Amino acid sequence: MTLSRRGLLAAGGAVGAFAATAAGTGTAAAAGRGHGSGRPGVRTGFERLAADGYRLLAGQKVGVVTNPTGITADVRHLVDVMHPDDRVNLTAVFGPEHGFRGTAQAGGSEGRYDDPATGLPVYDTYLKSGQPLADIFTASGVDTVVFDIQDAGARFYTYIWTLYDCMEAAALAGKRLVVLDRPNPVTGRAALGPVLDPAFATFVGRREIAQAHGMTVAELALLFNAEFLAARPVELDVVKMSGWRRSDFFDTTGLPWVPPSPNMPTPETALVYSGTCLFEGTNLSEGRGATRPFELLGAEGIDHRWAAAANALELPGVAFREAYFAPTFSKFQGRTVGGVQVHVQDREAFDPVRTGIALLVTAKRTWSGFAWRSDNWIDKLTGNTRVRTMIDAGADTDEVVGAWGADLAAFRSVRKSHLLYR
Repeated sequence: MTLSRRGLLAAGGAVGAFAATAAGTGTAAAAGRGHGSGRPGVRTGFERLAADGYRLLAGQKVGVVTNPTGITADVRHLVDVMHPDDRVNLTAVFGPEHGFRGTAQAGGSEGRYDDPATGLPVYDTYLKSGQPLADIFTASGVDTVVFDIQDAGARFYTYIWTLYDCMEAAALAGKRLVVLDRPNPVTGRAALGPVLDPAFATFVGRREIAQAHGMTVAELALLFNAEFLAARPVELDVVKMSGWRRSDFFDTTGLPWVPPSPNMPTPETALVYSGTCLFEGTNLSEGRGATRPFELLGAEGIDHRWAAAANALELPGVAFREAYFAPTFSKFQGRTVGGVQVHVQDREAFDPVRTGIALLVTAKRTWSGFAWRSDNWIDKLTGNTRVRTMIDAGADTDEVVGAWGADLAAFRSVRKSHLLYR
């Protein structure tokens, strides 16, 4: 049921053999169907682990790193499913940003508490890494740390760095780590955008991956262990999905969507997020506090000229509508702002990162009030200074996008050896 990095290195062709047998292994309740796909729906890593009777966790004290997205196909939380099951010894939960049960907003967590539903101790991992996080794993008494969180497909979506930090800390604490895979909601077809320069490493980008990485969390775990943690790798196992293909968008999987964070309400949000989240690095609203976060962008003083300039670029798969909205929190709280709504019309052709750059370029050219955040947060989001300095120098969209070509090609080459799905 498992595929480890050690197995990959030793077996060579094991990935293909594993994928070939996965669909016929075990059964899962309420497995779901792909919407209109004519084929069975996706079974997550957790569904396959449970269908196998949790054999991978036998004899282990288990702690789970998860949030509200750690659900079964019939929308029960995996912690609530595992806790009463005698086949697995679940003894702790580790909560990331926003918390295990999801009660905290961006930049917040739930702290240390006992979960009312199960009585299990919940430890706070947010902004903890290295030895302090290893000490938490040690204090919890677990033997194996299980990771199961839905990702959004972008480098600056912090749950993948929670994964990285947990891998590093588990190695320090002498714990094993198991990753239960879930889909990349915006497909795993390609990596897009600039690659992080290590000089700009933060919690929105620890290591050198592309802005839209085009990988699942299990694939990222394999890449992290081999490429970035090779000096002290964690004992790692991953449980693959069955039924998922790299070309699948989330709404074709048959799986229920749970917002992985308060401002990621739908899979459509994830579709644009890897590009439009760049507006966090500006004085414009990125749509937090609006009905369509990351699809609505704007500021006081912006008018129809921005949408017109963006539409004039004729970007593939997307159109822009002049829009007005009043955020209920975050930037411009309670004030009406003007801007654009991003309408993805052909998601197969849509490039979110190019679109995000084009919107930055046109916003700066059409609105005299445009400014970067004073802390140059844009450099942390893009992973370098080039995007900001090139736009300031008057570069157009194609020039900015072309500047990361060599770095992206190198990352794509490294990425290829860690992919688990076709």
